[in-house]
Amino acid sequence: MKKRLLGTTAALLAGLAAGSAHAAFSDGKIKIGVLNDQSSLYADLSGQGSVLAARMAVEDFGGSVNGTPVEIIFADHQNKADIGSNIARQWYDVEQVDAIADVPNSAVALAVSQITRDKNKVHLNSGAGTSSLTGDKCSPNTVHWTYDTWALANGTGSAVVENGGDSWFFLTADYAFGHALEGDTAAVVKEKGGQVLGEVRHPLNTADFSSFLLQAQGSGAKVIGLANAGSDTTNAIKQASEFGIVQAGQTLAGLLVFITDVHGLGLQTAQGLTLTEAFYWDLNDETRAWSKRFAEQNGGKQPTMVQAGVYGAVLHYLKALAETGDDSDGVKVVEQMKAMPTEDPLFGKGEVRVDGRTTHPMYLLQVKTPEESKGPWDYYNVVSTIPADQAFRPLDKGGCELVK
Repeated sequence: MKKRLLGTTAALLAGLAAGSAHAAFSDGKIKIGVLNDQSSLYADLSGQGSVLAARMAVEDFGGSVNGTPVEIIFADHQNKADIGSNIARQWYDVEQVDAIADVPNSAVALAVSQITRDKNKVHLNSGAGTSSLTGDKCSPNTVHWTYDTWALANGTGSAVVENGGDSWFFLTADYAFGHALEGDTAAVVKEKGGQVLGEVRHPLNTADFSSFLLQAQGSGAKVIGLANAGSDTTNAIKQASEFGIVQAGQTLAGLLVFITDVHGLGLQTAQGLTLTEAFYWDLNDETRAWSKRFAEQNGGKQPTMVQAGVYGAVLHYLKALAETGDDSDGVKVVEQMKAMPTEDPLFGKGEVRVDGRTTHPMYLLQVKTPEESKGPWDYYNVVSTIPADQAFRPLDKGGCELVK
């Protein structure tokens, strides 16, 4: 009888332990919100493709963490910091969202990062470029996964200067991301002995670049640096081609160009562009296999590096939750993400540094000519691989409060 009671007690204790472990995940589920541009200039490079990437990460992890199901929701921040902030607060306070992923548009990302810190949740940023997210605006609750303005500047900017492009004029999107990209690239140009002849700022989502391009042309700079992204970049490149700027001898440097931009421009227009990316679908067998699955569910479109970054960040987050068994303390979850090496089929091996910066190789790429391309989405030649320990800003140079 005593033995039976002991056995019953052990079973009850085991059941209570399992129940408490399950209850550690808020609301009996893990909820991740993908917050991005669903309808405007960044929708193609993030949008529903990022939602798909997050769902693929959950699927590849097994659909649950320690028996707790994972749910993906999404919303459109419309590239407005106030709208993004309101959604983030609603998600955290009412809908029990545990982590917010993607968030292209640096102004929105900086606002969401601060709210996430205030609420002690987790921000998995893939889409925003500003290096301030791991610099003077770093947070113990934020992980910046894919790329940043420092990495772009030191990839594309360095390559262009080293190839003779030693005088620059910047055409810059007039918000946090554009300013950061211009500033980081200008610093590289000057460090390598080049000079910056001027800049002009344009509103986000501009349709007519004629006056801005004429200023750039009139500067006499060898290089016109496009410190913008999405349709702003593609519109500027198309109109520069129409004005004969490149034919007249000036070079366009697309400082943030996505594969969807090249697809939209076509190889005839985009050929020869030098750019820096964190991911390309055709890098190796693993990236090709994953991208094939993605494209089959994405209308045939290959993933951008932002969408790939959402996959990598969400997958690593789920791995960390499996270790902590608890999503109630965002700082502790991010600390676990930093304690574990990163590894996935898209970015390979890396780490999340103390400042929240995820490290992995970056790639200097050049757009192929139409004759070089062997098929759909075969757009890039890999010029060089930038090792993970060189691709991102040194820890002691960012001004992050978490770096001791």
